[in-house]
Amino acid sequence: MQTTEVGRVIEDLVETLEDGKKGFAEAAERLADAGRPDLAERFRFFSSQREQFSAELREVSATHGDFVEEEGSVGGAIHRAWINFKDAVSMDSAEAILGAAETGEDHAVKQYKDALDQDLTIDVRVVVDRQAMVVQAAHDEVRRLRDSESS
Repeated sequence: MQTTEVGRVIEDLVETLEDGKKGFAEAAERLADAGRPDLAERFRFFSSQREQFSAELREVSATHGDFVEEEGSVGGAIHRAWINFKDAVSMDSAEAILGAAETGEDHAVKQYKDALDQDLTIDVRVVVDRQAMVVQAAHDEVRRLRDSESS
């Protein structure tokens, strides 16, 4: 259980990252089924990236005596943007899947911005700041891909 503010911030980010990992993996499957292996491969990369980020944050958290469970807390599920991915995509078009993915990434970008507004230790801030830049870049790429599908 988290006892520090830094631990709670990390736990929130881990929940978001775990949701993104699952959401991107599901999106990759749907994109592959929709005949878009190029996009599916990119989304598999994003899923793996989220898994690596989650592990990195759990490791940093442990150095502060806080231990974040791999799946995050059940209570956090209410705020998860990716949790109902299957329901968000009513058809299997690449554009719809990319739109749902962008919504999930909007949430991830916000979570990172909120985390960086907190009083974090320097070691945690360095990791969160670096990850936030990569998450923002992924969000922008997903948006660009979505826009190119709709043109």
